[in-house]
Amino acid sequence: MLFMVIERFRHGDATAVGERFQASGRMLPDGVTYQASWMDVAGSRCFQIMEAPDVNALNEWVRRWADLVEFEITPVLISADFWARRREEP
Repeated sequence: MLFMVIERFRHGDATAVGERFQASGRMLPDGVTYQASWMDVAGSRCFQIMEAPDVNALNEWVRRWADLVEFEITPVLISADFWARRREEP
């Protein structure tokens, strides 16, 4: 399952996040896979696509970063998959 994760850096500052990432990596739990990410121009938010069996699998990762980041997590589908499902509906 894919998830769009919006990370909002506390106090709008990516410095501490970058330092932890350099020291410890993404700190993903087993079963969670990083797909891609983008930063906003101001450097206060990161947009990521993560893959996990379900949203609960992301909880440990969120806890590891919660002191520096606020998370918004939304399940998403690739557009082609969304439209294929729509065609299958009665």
